[in-house]
Amino acid sequence: MNNKFFHSVIWFCFTTIGFAQHFNAMKVRVNTDEKTLLVQQELTFQNSSPDTLKTIILNDWNHAFSSKSSALANRFSDEFVRAFHLANESDRGYTQINSVTDEKFQTIQWKRNEKAVDIVEITLNQPIPPYSSQKIMLTYLIKIPNNRFTKYGYDSNGKLYLKDWFLSPARYENRRFLLQSNENLNDKTNALANYSIEVEIPKNYYLASNLKTDKRDNHWLLTGKNYLDVELVVTPNEDFTNYSNEFIEVSSSLRSNRISDIQHALVIDKITRFTAEKIGKPVSKKILVSQEDYNREPYYGLNQLPAFLSPYPNELMFELMFLKTYLNNYLKANLQLNNRKEYWISDGIQIFLMMQYVSEFHPDLKMTGNLASFKILKSYNLINIDFNQQYNYLYMLMARKNLDQPLAESKENLVKFNEQISSKYRAGLSFNYLDNYLGNDIVAKSIQEFITNSAECPTSKYDLEYILKKNTKEDINWFFETVINTRKLIDFKFGNVKKTDENVTVTIKNKTQTNVPISFYGLKNDTVVFKKWITNVSTDTTFVVPRNGADKLTLNYFNEIPEYNLRNNWKSLKGFFYNNRPLKLNFFRDLEEPYYNQLFYVPEFEFNLYDGLAFGMNLNNKSLLNKPFNFSVTPFYSPNTQSLVGKASFSMDQLFRDEGSLYRIRYIMSASQFHYAPDARYTKISPTVQFLFRDKNLRRNKNEFIQMRQLFASRESSPFIVDINTEDYNLFNIKYGNIQSEGTKHFSFLSDLQVANSFGKVYTEIHYRKLFENNRQISLRFFAGTFLYRSTTSDFFSFGLDQPTDYMFEQPLLGRSETTGLYSQQYVYAEGGFKSKFDVRFANQWMTTTNATFNIWNWVQVYGDIGLFKNQYQSPRFVYDSGFHLNLVPDYFELFFPVYSSNGFAFNENNYDEKIRFVVTLSPQTLISLFTRKWF
Repeated sequence: MNNKFFHSVIWFCFTTIGFAQHFNAMKVRVNTDEKTLLVQQELTFQNSSPDTLKTIILNDWNHAFSSKSSALANRFSDEFVRAFHLANESDRGYTQINSVTDEKFQTIQWKRNEKAVDIVEITLNQPIPPYSSQKIMLTYLIKIPNNRFTKYGYDSNGKLYLKDWFLSPARYENRRFLLQSNENLNDKTNALANYSIEVEIPKNYYLASNLKTDKRDNHWLLTGKNYLDVELVVTPNEDFTNYSNEFIEVSSSLRSNRISDIQHALVIDKITRFTAEKIGKPVSKKILVSQEDYNREPYYGLNQLPAFLSPYPNELMFELMFLKTYLNNYLKANLQLNNRKEYWISDGIQIFLMMQYVSEFHPDLKMTGNLASFKILKSYNLINIDFNQQYNYLYMLMARKNLDQPLAESKENLVKFNEQISSKYRAGLSFNYLDNYLGNDIVAKSIQEFITNSAECPTSKYDLEYILKKNTKEDINWFFETVINTRKLIDFKFGNVKKTDENVTVTIKNKTQTNVPISFYGLKNDTVVFKKWITNVSTDTTFVVPRNGADKLTLNYFNEIPEYNLRNNWKSLKGFFYNNRPLKLNFFRDLEEPYYNQLFYVPEFEFNLYDGLAFGMNLNNKSLLNKPFNFSVTPFYSPNTQSLVGKASFSMDQLFRDEGSLYRIRYIMSASQFHYAPDARYTKISPTVQFLFRDKNLRRNKNEFIQMRQLFASRESSPFIVDINTEDYNLFNIKYGNIQSEGTKHFSFLSDLQVANSFGKVYTEIHYRKLFENNRQISLRFFAGTFLYRSTTSDFFSFGLDQPTDYMFEQPLLGRSETTGLYSQQYVYAEGGFKSKFDVRFANQWMTTTNATFNIWNWVQVYGDIGLFKNQYQSPRFVYDSGFHLNLVPDYFELFFPVYSSNGFAFNENNYDEKIRFVVTLSPQTLISLFTRKWF
């Protein structure tokens, strides 16, 4: 943006600000029993553009709750949240528009956007000329949604928290209205407006708002100028307390029962003064800070523990909670941004100010608070790092997974962990990086200037870029072009270093070719003796600096830069082997520590019928951040056999960060040895290569893979196993999978080819699951497999109708060789997928089956299976079965009760309990994925 254009924009804003505001005059009647609002609204729409407007757009975000196919509902489904889809109609909200008229009381035509139910298009009877206004009268009924979906709405205690509740004009910029649906992102982009709202609430109820309030019996008059949004909270109890100083009035329900009212007031005064000092006086004279706001965006981490386990003192805990929430609401109220496209500006300023606040008032605070004082925990890097370092680690958590996204990515495209945590932290780290590079508080002063300008008119990243460049002589194009607009990683390392007593010749290597500044330090006895910023290190750069007595060189010593790998950032000037890292042994898990080779040990348990409850010790190098190379070795003691068993794996990840769909290749060597029958072991060794693909839109939850592996298996002979010539075998396996999954639908396609000396086979499996709008769910699975050739006479490699033989040892079978008893009743979703057992259970030529389930009430389902299979020298055989399915925890704990099959009625036999099948998963990691899948 050039200077002339920027100044013309500012002049336009200042000259039109006096009459450019919309004006909303509303009368609202609150029905706390029905959870409804009756609204009469007189909207004075100000056209502050040079265009003549024939239609206007109103945001009706409350109506997003009315449909199971809205953008809001789709987002819930993306994040595996089924509560909204399964909710009663009374729990979901809607807006019923009764009339829209002009000043002459003539009806105005309106319609909802076909693709977005929460956007209303009004076709005006008379166009609005440039720089003029028109009044529109609206009457409508609002049904408030349950707060369990977004934290806002009505709760079981009678509170009504109204956010994004009324019909508001969409912002008009660049000669068009911004069409943005409610996607539970708290990013509504409104234009500044003036408000006069009369609210009628039941007696003995209280009202809080971010507008100025004046109570008149059970009527409340709310007024405010230059507001971007209006929040109302109607409560049966007086939950909110008002605090004020010369800068701002705060109405807050965020409280700690463990500190006094005076402490609350002192903390709030301290934070509001800090904010005013750093970024100026607010345009909005009143800010609402609620417990609901904090619950939506809490301080993720150890402070989420119960109060009695909190690692922070009570007053500090409240201070951090209020700081985060106040800054978030303050910036939302005072920045006229496109919050969906340029959210990173407000998020970055928020985190940047939080980092400055902690550095100024709590410089010695550790991320784990009081836990850092326990000597028993001193060896953990997680315990010792400074509070502000948590932001870098949580950003790096996603970068190491190759799931980070550019800050310039539109907010609705972010995966949940990035939207709520990682991208926010990266934005704050980026401002902190620029601040360290420029120095002299240039970034802080530029932010204050940017916010001041935003008070007058809508602003964008181009305005921020202009202000920053105006306030410095340094070239900062890299900040916007690389740090903001791309997901390029930053990673520098030392090359050759030559030293004399006076000078040091240093080569710095840029491992990612990301051309950004890097800080370079010389240390003597861990004290900084010189610092220098090195620029234009696009590949390798060699330079000479005075040594100044330094005995150690480091890059990015104070972690000013969000760098990918800190383990290669230092070089000793003392001797030849100083850079060799000593081994550090830690229990369980820890953050990556650059100066050590970490080895973690974790007790682990395995259970199967033949080994019993085996106890082992897992040794691995897996820190909390992903690494390119990982190993895990676990020897177990088997109490049933009084011998050692175990497993081991070694993996190498190759990440691809370009725009292609291939994002990861994994090279794996795994081995395991357990008992598959009484006193009979199996040994499995499997080298594997996986090619992992994903959709460019990470929120689609679409993944593809190609897996190639060679399996070497050896089984000790056992008198309990009658298979002949199946003790030792090896096979080559190539598998392709395509999986698309979310809360309300799932589709997967799997194709598998296996080639061995004694057989070759191929199969395809398709699985489809859909939750319909009437809350009925259907699940369909199709399987088809055939042998290409076969010379073995054993059924060990045949297709299993009701359970696979699992000769590749990949299913979590508790009694792998059992044919009778409880352990034989374990069910796995594989091959034929039947729940009933038949006299012929295997197919050595081909098999095709279809499995279906349909829910009749919540987790109670009916199932049915049909199949056709053929064995050599026999005619094809048709079978079927049916019954009830209790889907208690899908894929983790399920029960199947057979009713009728090709065998007849299951109840006709005395041993019915032996026909019940069950699914059980004992793997903690598998169960944890139930809770983490919505984040990634």
